[in-house]
Amino acid sequence: METESEPYVRLASLRQLHQAMADMNTARSLADTLQTVADGAVTALGYELACVNLVRTDGDLVVAAFSGNAAAEALITGRVGSRESWERRLRMGESWGDLRFIPHTEGWVLDDDDVPQWFTDGPAPRFEDEWHPADRLFAPMNTPGAQGGGSGELLGVISVDRPRNGRHPGAWGREALQMYAFQAAIAISNARLRANMQRALVRLEREQQALRASEESFRQAFEYAPSGMAIAELGGDQHGRILRTNDALCRLLGRPAAAMRRYSFSDLVHPEDIGTLLRTSAEGGRAELRLGRRDGSYVWVSLRNSVVADAADGPRFLLTHVEDIEERKRRELQLAHRASHDSLTGLPNSAELRARLASRLCRRPTHVDDLESLDAAYGHPAYDVNGHGFDFASGAAGYDGFDHHVHVVAPEGDRDDGTKGLAVLFCDLDGFKSINDRFGHNAGDAVLIEVARRLSRGVRDGDTVARLGGDEFVILADGLGKADAQDLAVRLRNEIIQPIRAEGRAVRVGASFGIGWAHCGMTADEVLKSADERMYVEKRSRPKQHRRAG
Repeated sequence: METESEPYVRLASLRQLHQAMADMNTARSLADTLQTVADGAVTALGYELACVNLVRTDGDLVVAAFSGNAAAEALITGRVGSRESWERRLRMGESWGDLRFIPHTEGWVLDDDDVPQWFTDGPAPRFEDEWHPADRLFAPMNTPGAQGGGSGELLGVISVDRPRNGRHPGAWGREALQMYAFQAAIAISNARLRANMQRALVRLEREQQALRASEESFRQAFEYAPSGMAIAELGGDQHGRILRTNDALCRLLGRPAAAMRRYSFSDLVHPEDIGTLLRTSAEGGRAELRLGRRDGSYVWVSLRNSVVADAADGPRFLLTHVEDIEERKRRELQLAHRASHDSLTGLPNSAELRARLASRLCRRPTHVDDLESLDAAYGHPAYDVNGHGFDFASGAAGYDGFDHHVHVVAPEGDRDDGTKGLAVLFCDLDGFKSINDRFGHNAGDAVLIEVARRLSRGVRDGDTVARLGGDEFVILADGLGKADAQDLAVRLRNEIIQPIRAEGRAVRVGASFGIGWAHCGMTADEVLKSADERMYVEKRSRPKQHRRAG
C-alpha cells in the first residue's frame, strides 16, 4: 500500500489486508495471534516496524509481539510499560479517529518514560507530510463492541513506524489501520477465549482422570475389602434396597450378588433387631445386629453406615460396612454365661436365680420416702403405706402405681383355692455328703451333674432350675397351684432317687423339697428363705431312713 495514491487502492493491497485479517483469526494460539497481528501490520499495511503491546492483568502493557526488525525485537520484546505512561501517550498529539499520532515536535517529552521503544535520529522533514523517525502512531485495541465510543476496555495498543512510502498515512491508510486494530482486538479476544477453553478442557480432563482414578480406587477398595461392603438406597420408596455388594458380604451371608439386589437390609435383619437397623440407617451410625444367612441361620455383625451425599440433590446413598463379629459375640455370650451359670452343672447360679426372681417381683413401699423414690423412678404415683396407689400431686389413694407390672400372687391357706402363682421349690439332697466321703469328690460331682440333668428334664420349658450352692437346687415354676407344685416336687424326687452311675458304681441320693410362694412385696431373699424353711420342715418330718431310696 505504500505506492498507493489516495483515493486509489490496488486490489492486491486489499487482498493482502484481507489475508492478514484471515491469518490472525485462524492462528492456533494467543501467541501466534499476537505475532500475526504484528506481521500483518508490516505486510498488509505498509509499515516497516510494528509492535503489539498487550494489557496485562495488573493493567500495565507488555510488548507481546514485534515485526520488521530482529534487533529491535530482541531488544524490547517482553518489556513492560506502565499503564500511566501509556495513558499519557494516548492523550497527547493528534486524534486521527481512534488512532493517536504524536509528531516528533511533541514526542521528545516521552524519551525518558518507561514505555519500551526504539528510536533513530534523522533529518528534519523536507515537506509537510514526510515521516520523521521520531514520529509515533498508535492504534488502540478495545474490547469488541466498544469501538468508536471510546468507552470500551483497553485490550492493547498497536505501535507502527516508518511507512514505506515515507509519508504520513492518508485517509485510506488511517482507516485501514483503525479497522485493522478493531479486527485485531476481536482476534485477540477470541484467541484468549480459545486459550481459556483449552485450559478449561485440560483442567476438566485432569479432573475427570482424577475422578476415574478415584472411582477405580473406590471400586477396588469396595470389591476387595476383607469385610462386607454394600451400597443401598437412602430415602424414598426403595429406602434400604441393596444396590451393590462385595464378595466378602456375599460369602458372609451365603448369598450371590444377584440375589442380594432383591433384598433390603430390613429383609435380612433378625426381627428383634429391626428397630436398631432403622435407627442406624436414619442416623448414619453404627450398630450390632444379626443378619440372616441363606441357610436360615443368623450371624452377628457390626454394621456401620455412612451417608454418601450429592452436592446438588442432597443425601442419595448409604455406604454400609459389615464386619463379622460372630466370634466376639460368642465369646461375650460365653463370658456372660459363665458369670451367671454354675461351672459344674451349667445351671443358672445363685446370682442369676435371684435376678430372675427379683425381676418378677415389685416391692411395696412401707413409708413415704420409699413412695417418693418409686414415684420419681417410675414417673407416676406409687403405693401408699397400705399398698394402695397414692398420687402425690392430688393426694388421691387407690391408683395402682405399678400398672405396667403384672403382680405375682400366691395361693393362700392349706387348701388349693385355684390360685395360680410362682412356685419356688427348694431342693436339698439327702445322703450326698456320705457319697463325697466314701467315694470322693469326683463321684460327688458326677451325682450333682446327673441331678441337675434330671431336674431340668422334669420341668417345663420356661421354668428355671438353678444350683444355689453345694447340694442345694431351686426350681422356679410359674402358673402353678398348690396341688400342681406338690405333684411337681413328688415327680422330681422320684427322678432323683433313681440310681446314678458315678465312678463306675451305682449310688443313690434322696431329696427334700420345700415349696414357697413368691408374691409382690417380698424380696428374692425372703422368698428363698421361706422355701428353705419349708424344706427343712419337710426334711425333719420324714424318718432319716426314708429320706433316700435304696
